[in-house]
Amino acid sequence: MDRVSSFDEPLKKLLGGATAKVMAEHLDLHTVGDLLHHYPRRYEERGKLTALADLPLDEHVTVVAQVADARILMFNNGRGKRLEVTLTDGSGRLQLVFFGHGVHKPHKELLPGRQAMFAGKASVFNRKMQLAHPTYQLLDASDADEATEAVDAFAGRLLPIYPACKQLDSWRIAKAVDAVLPSARDAVEPLPASLREGRGFTPLPEALLKVHRPQTKADVEDARARLKWDEAFVLQVALARRRYADTQLPAVARRPVADGLLDAFDAKLPFTLTEGQKKVSKEIFDDLATEHPMHRLLQGEVGSGKTMVALRAMLTVVDAGGQAAMLAPTEVLAQQHHRSITEMMGELAEGGMLGGSDRGTKVVLLTGSMGMAARRQALLDLVTGEAGIVIGTHALIEDKVQFHDLGLVVVDEQHRFGVEQRDALRSKGKQPPHLLVMTATPIPRTVAMTVFGDLETSVLDQLPAGRSPIASHVVPAKDKPHFLSRAWERVREEVGNGHQAYVVCPRIGDDAEEAEGKGGKKAKAKKQAADEDPEKRPPLAVLEIADELRKGALAGLSVEVLHGRMHPDAKDDVMRRFAAGDVDVLVATTVIEVGVNVPNATAMVIMDADRFGVSQLHQLRGRVGRGSAPGLCLLVSEAHEASPARARLSAVAATLDGFELSRIDLEQRREGDVLGQAQSGVRSSLRMLTVIDDEEVIAAAREEAVAVVAADPELEHLPELRTVLAALLDKDREEYLDKG
Repeated sequence: MDRVSSFDEPLKKLLGGATAKVMAEHLDLHTVGDLLHHYPRRYEERGKLTALADLPLDEHVTVVAQVADARILMFNNGRGKRLEVTLTDGSGRLQLVFFGHGVHKPHKELLPGRQAMFAGKASVFNRKMQLAHPTYQLLDASDADEATEAVDAFAGRLLPIYPACKQLDSWRIAKAVDAVLPSARDAVEPLPASLREGRGFTPLPEALLKVHRPQTKADVEDARARLKWDEAFVLQVALARRRYADTQLPAVARRPVADGLLDAFDAKLPFTLTEGQKKVSKEIFDDLATEHPMHRLLQGEVGSGKTMVALRAMLTVVDAGGQAAMLAPTEVLAQQHHRSITEMMGELAEGGMLGGSDRGTKVVLLTGSMGMAARRQALLDLVTGEAGIVIGTHALIEDKVQFHDLGLVVVDEQHRFGVEQRDALRSKGKQPPHLLVMTATPIPRTVAMTVFGDLETSVLDQLPAGRSPIASHVVPAKDKPHFLSRAWERVREEVGNGHQAYVVCPRIGDDAEEAEGKGGKKAKAKKQAADEDPEKRPPLAVLEIADELRKGALAGLSVEVLHGRMHPDAKDDVMRRFAAGDVDVLVATTVIEVGVNVPNATAMVIMDADRFGVSQLHQLRGRVGRGSAPGLCLLVSEAHEASPARARLSAVAATLDGFELSRIDLEQRREGDVLGQAQSGVRSSLRMLTVIDDEEVIAAAREEAVAVVAADPELEHLPELRTVLAALLDKDREEYLDKG
């Protein structure tokens, strides 16, 4: 078997069809290499019991503990029986529950004093932590042969606890790893020898053996240090190659022109730019003046003035004879940008029109729902070059759309936009256009280096003068219902003072299956589940909450709804009336999350706030306090006070610093989520590296990677590294990086 193919061997051959199927479907493991890179999450020491006090709720957990007590209880007039087993470890207690016919075997085996590994989903019942119907493996079997086997397998060893799933326990995964471990000898070394020796790393085959079957804690440290470096280095080499390839592409340099559109625009600004805006603008102008395409990420706090910076870049390109396109993720946002940019530019946005400035240009909007005549005119303005700036949704990418000379693409809210779309738009230039990607979700430096490593980064962390502070509070609706009543009173007070408010809900409501007469059984089952367990109720919905508020707490106020299923004209109409102050309270989904700018809106109530992510809550909150009056954001939740969800909300309420929140967010979620989202749905390759803790490793690996690629862009002298890159960058990932 050659060196690469043993890692490519399908698991089905070695483990049998049933196990391989579960691994593929539930753990995304398909080959021997995948399983060897499925590292233990942690290790238990034989004889040392797990801290039961620290178990995470609602997660599939594996614990090693001792049986303190076991008893059978009858219920339902003796017709049903339940086995309750109490485990202990000195730090806390945990209850196991078995029902029905499943009680016999554990009743015989789980005797007081016995020690075993247990796996199941941790939940709370009657205020006690419990595992219902866990699987288990005894660590001190009574049968002599079994005892010897168990002792051989576990005594004096660190027990690897693997990321598992309901269908496959950690110890079954450990047995599967035993079957493929001999293949670790065939691991291809990605690190150049000089780097490996210079940093004193363990060889890769040895690191794989040590991580899966360590004899000592030092083995684990050794292996982790090596495997983290591999992940960081290979990913950074991929990104460095992308950056290098981009510098080889030709682009038209777009240099600022004196007394052009930009100067005219700057002269009529009613305020001065912040120092941050000036600094970032200079970085962008310098990039635009070069003859290879700019690839820059502009990240900044909600309201830090990114649109202003992007607009000035677009005006520079128009001055230099090119066109600029701004891509927004939703029609509401595209319309909003078009409105605010034409307002900011005034007569400069009416080039060629009566009353327009002779230095002006045309600013056109292009969305999927436009009427035929308006659409035809917009397309004509683009192909003739009459329109210097176009703002639109993915409708801009369609084949029909042709540009006269596309010089700059600005992508708003990068994480909403697939890389394929960015690529399609870029291909519309005669030469690759410059690219500016904007995000309002502040990204910690390490994530920026890892996810957006093929982009240069600019940061706006200063808010413009005149922005007001926002007070945030958690409203525990379940524990203290009177707090919720007070929240609606506060909304009335804001409206009474001449302001407006948002109410945000996670769901639209009026779902097909919940409508009268449709899927009645499903709706009934949902309702029953919600009655029994409030945690299982569906998230609160815009249509229902708006209806309740009109009839109850906010009766007499003008309450309107906004959501994604509305006709674009209806959406635009509601937004216009809200912006004009004709609507007091807007009940909406997260469609208002980005870009909606109504300075008179001062209050926001977020229902079921625990159902949103940290960065999403921060984004939503940024919609209030945009004028001179202070903002108020109320996070309504029924989550239990001690739950991780409530901890998240408290963190959001405690700080307005988006960069601080993005760190908290990253600590609370797995990197895979963060990277996966930013990488356009491509599965994260990071298994050992934790972006939040390994900043130094990532920074050092980036430096090494840049040096390696500068010396040998095609990696001709590093065939092993090329092989490993090819395996990491499967088709999807390669495309992701190519289109970055």
